[in-house]
Amino acid sequence: MSSFGEWLRPRFLDLAMRQMDDLRGPTVGLAQGEVLEIGFGTGLNLAHYAPAVKSLVALEPNIAAGYPPTQARIDAAAFPVERAQLRADSSLPFDSGRFDFVVSTFTLCSIPQLEKALAELRRVLRPDGRFVFLEHGRAEAESTARWQDRLNPLWVRIADGCNMNRPMDRLVEAGGFRIAELARFRHKGPGVLAQMFRGVAERAA
Repeated sequence: MSSFGEWLRPRFLDLAMRQMDDLRGPTVGLAQGEVLEIGFGTGLNLAHYAPAVKSLVALEPNIAAGYPPTQARIDAAAFPVERAQLRADSSLPFDSGRFDFVVSTFTLCSIPQLEKALAELRRVLRPDGRFVFLEHGRAEAESTARWQDRLNPLWVRIADGCNMNRPMDRLVEAGGFRIAELARFRHKGPGVLAQMFRGVAERAA
């Protein structure tokens, strides 16, 4: 990536993802104890964590060095934040059962090997831990889902690997989790991108 691209990417990402800030609290605020967040981005979730969080390991494969707002959000956090330049679908360097909570917001859509990532998240989560997620994905209405399937090949290319048509609930369950709570709703914006999944999952037996 060019130096201009490296400068532009976090600023564009920050602006785009701030449009979802009103959705973060009910998901991120559930986390407590030792937390792993995947797809940390520019740290927009930090303001929504509850005081019960003891520490956060933040996975982000595209760390934007020198982007001041991210560092300011880390400095303002009430708990230590450890950043790790890792992909969620890599072999994570954490002991099995280390984390009380795993958090994902608007990240599962863009992980290339999602099955592998979910297996790793399940491994590092405590047996009685929780995986909380807020994602966009496949519409319940077949007419909208068909448009998602048509547009997705182009969208993946122009949106940094983001898929608009992944059935998030079914994929999470296939990854070894049992969904304890799930809310489906439409957010603002184009219908093909506004189909939301908010869930709480547990490790399946």
